[in-house]
Amino acid sequence: MNVPTPMIYAHIGDLHITSAKEQNYIDLLSIIAQIETECSNKLDFVYLPGDNADNGLPEQYQLIATALKMLSIPVHIITGDHDMEQGSLANFYHTLPAQQLPKALNIKGINCLFLDVCGPGSGGPDFRLGKPQAEWLTSHLENAKSNDQKTVVFTHTYPADLKDSNEARLLNNVLYANDVLLVDMGHTHYNDLANNGKTIFAATRSTGQIEEGPVGYSLVSVDNGSVGWRFKPLHDAFPFVMITSPADHRLQPDSLPQQNEFIEVHAVVFGRRTVKQVKCRADKQEWTIMTLCEDKITWAAQITHTDASALTVMATDESGRPGIHTIELRGASNHQPKRICNGSDADSIGVWPENGIFGTQLGPNSNGKPS
Repeated sequence: MNVPTPMIYAHIGDLHITSAKEQNYIDLLSIIAQIETECSNKLDFVYLPGDNADNGLPEQYQLIATALKMLSIPVHIITGDHDMEQGSLANFYHTLPAQQLPKALNIKGINCLFLDVCGPGSGGPDFRLGKPQAEWLTSHLENAKSNDQKTVVFTHTYPADLKDSNEARLLNNVLYANDVLLVDMGHTHYNDLANNGKTIFAATRSTGQIEEGPVGYSLVSVDNGSVGWRFKPLHDAFPFVMITSPADHRLQPDSLPQQNEFIEVHAVVFGRRTVKQVKCRADKQEWTIMTLCEDKITWAAQITHTDASALTVMATDESGRPGIHTIELRGASNHQPKRICNGSDADSIGVWPENGIFGTQLGPNSNGKPS
């Protein structure tokens, strides 16, 4: 079977690295080692969303740069307010393997735009785009839309967190007007997903300043317009399954057409051991065996829809260990929420504990306002 290969990446939340003896640096080394050994052959890149060095110091960045040498896949790094703590981004650019921001990349046909909302400001939570970057972003978004290209934007904060209300409004409007599929962020320190009906806003738990739950990272996919997001606790076992299409109903756009008679199911199985079998089913129907596609990454099958409420994929590796992922499908019973669309977490999907989202966030962002 031949299907388009999804774009897949790992998001390691705000590092806040200080010294080599701290637990967050030990966790970072463990996460990177796990990604390299268990996931890298399925990933396009690793993403660091800012607040990399807690004080923006050269020795802190050097620790990060050393850890990243374990990876054989690209790493894309953006800035956070802590990276500006020394008054500039000189240490960030001099020590890390980071390219000048903003930058645009085409990855698996996806228009990926990486922003810097910290350098144009004066440090701290003075988040700003600046006129040149705003014009650059608008141009890239409009060009992608005119070419029917999906866009993912990588930035440190929700648009509503920008210091200048006019900039915040501009950023939110240009993302919405140009049908941006996903905005992936840091800053909140929590696993957080919001859906304004067009765009998914995603944040991943901080690695360096955890305020809830276990340490880990998120795995994110874009599969022909479907956004997949799954939190991987560091100490959870492999194989680790991720359904890339269809999307869970909480991550679907409002404009998604009704499902026809069949569902095309795509999944990716992470883990270094050989996968022996992958199967899927809707609700409690009979299992359907999935086929490994030509890309050697995606497993696919077609199953009957029948107004199912859940979709499950189970993979078994050569050790006999199973991995399972279940999502909820959109059906007549799913109530479409009222959308706020103000560029904050006001459109949060709410609690999703089986995906590491506990709804216990205290700050720093609550509906776009500092706590």
